[in-house]
Amino acid sequence: MRLMGLDYGDKTIGVAISDELGWTAQGVETIRRTNRKADMKRLGELIREHQVEEIVVGLPKNMNGTIGPRGELSMEFAEQLQNTFKLPVHLWDERLTSIAAERTLLEADVSRKKRKQVIDKMAAMLILQGYMDSKKRR
Repeated sequence: MRLMGLDYGDKTIGVAISDELGWTAQGVETIRRTNRKADMKRLGELIREHQVEEIVVGLPKNMNGTIGPRGELSMEFAEQLQNTFKLPVHLWDERLTSIAAERTLLEADVSRKKRKQVIDKMAAMLILQGYMDSKKRR
C-alpha cells in the first residue's frame, strides 16, 4: 500500500511517496502553488500515477503542542484532500522537520540554491517516514 506525504506551505507543497511495502519514503517533487484547483489537479495526477491509498499531511504545531494559524490551514487542506480524493488523510506532527531537512542538506554541503529547490520535498519525506515508523512500532 502506497502512502503520500505532504508538506503544505504558502508557496509550495512538498510531496513524498512510500515504497509499496510502506517502509521507506522518497521525495517526489515540489509543487509550486498557484491556486487550489491547480494544486488538487496535480496532486490527483500523482495519486493516480503512484496508486496512493492514504495521505499524510504535516501538521505544524507550536513547540508547546498547540495549533496555530498555520496548523489550522493544514487541517483545512487535509479536509479538502479527503473530500476531493475520498482517501484516508492523516495529520502528522511536523515540528522541526524543515529544520532537520535543512540540517541534513547543510551537512551534505548542498548549495543554497539547491537546498531551496529540495527542502519542501525533503520535509515531506521526513513527515511520511516519521508516520510510517510510528505505525511499525505499534
